[in-house]
Amino acid sequence: METTPLARTLREQGANSDLVLIVDDVPDNLAVLHDALDESGYTVLIATSGEQALQRAAQARPDIVLLDAMMPGIDGFEVARRLKADAATAHIPIVFMTGLTETEHLVAALEAGGVDYVTKPIKPKEVLARMNVHLQGARRARQDARQAGQARNALDAFGYASITVRLPEGKLIWQTALARDLLQRYCDTRAPETPPVVLEWLRRHAPEARQQGIEPPALSIVRPSVGATPSAAGQPQVPSVGATPTTSSLSLRLHRQTGQDDDGDEWMIVMREISDTAVIEAMSLSLKLTAREAEVLYWVVKGKTNKDIGEILGSSPATAKKHLERVYVKLGVETRTAAAGVAIKRIRELQPQFEI
Repeated sequence: METTPLARTLREQGANSDLVLIVDDVPDNLAVLHDALDESGYTVLIATSGEQALQRAAQARPDIVLLDAMMPGIDGFEVARRLKADAATAHIPIVFMTGLTETEHLVAALEAGGVDYVTKPIKPKEVLARMNVHLQGARRARQDARQAGQARNALDAFGYASITVRLPEGKLIWQTALARDLLQRYCDTRAPETPPVVLEWLRRHAPEARQQGIEPPALSIVRPSVGATPSAAGQPQVPSVGATPTTSSLSLRLHRQTGQDDDGDEWMIVMREISDTAVIEAMSLSLKLTAREAEVLYWVVKGKTNKDIGEILGSSPATAKKHLERVYVKLGVETRTAAAGVAIKRIRELQPQFEI
């Protein structure tokens, strides 16, 4: 659920408490409700007209709206209809506050988009009780969004980027920051365009994954040389004259189906860059090594001597040896062979496609 800068600021100031918008043209009513909600730990916004209510709701995206039915200008019924017609605010539950008890007015409130109503004079305890029922959904949505954000951040931190693609149209509808960077570098595409090679792979394997729950073979995209076209691994590329060969590739795995409706379905794809640099960064993060220590250990795994490592890294053999000694301490080993063994095991866990 997307939030505006104002909404994020209000939630941070309110320790992520529920955000309530009260709409009433009578100051006394506002004061009574504001004090009761504030004392109960809610973050409260007020509006004294229909026009203000629409503006506040668009800016702050409250978790619930307490809405006076009868106001001059744009009345509460019209405010509710406009909020429900806007995709950004349609999900917000609306509780009407009304002094009208005739059946047709109550029906009108519900038809306009209200989920409940309370009658005036307002009883704060009743309002709080009814609000709490309707806020359960908003709290769950906020928690799910927060957990999803944490999961996406964790994926990126460990080098696993992810995207969501909608079929049958093939539109890329969501991506992490790392995924955006990888797709630009490997495929020269930007959302909402899904790289053709990825879309072809997804369309070929999605039916089987949907029907049988079988994960298809991973897709590997070789990073093209300058001027070449991205391709699946094993397919030829025609690099530009003078282009430097590259050993990096992008591995994509079909993670799971994340949504489905009458018009199509959505699929999450997890991707990871397979390269010397990516392996070194992953080793540094997972083994708690400095960047230079991880580099030294990587070349040890590759069978290089301290002299070789010094030449590769532009330092002396003695410097490489000092770095390696610190690696021994951090890994709790005493020999090059033992250090290499720990590193190989971790590389296979983090990047099983990488050839050691």
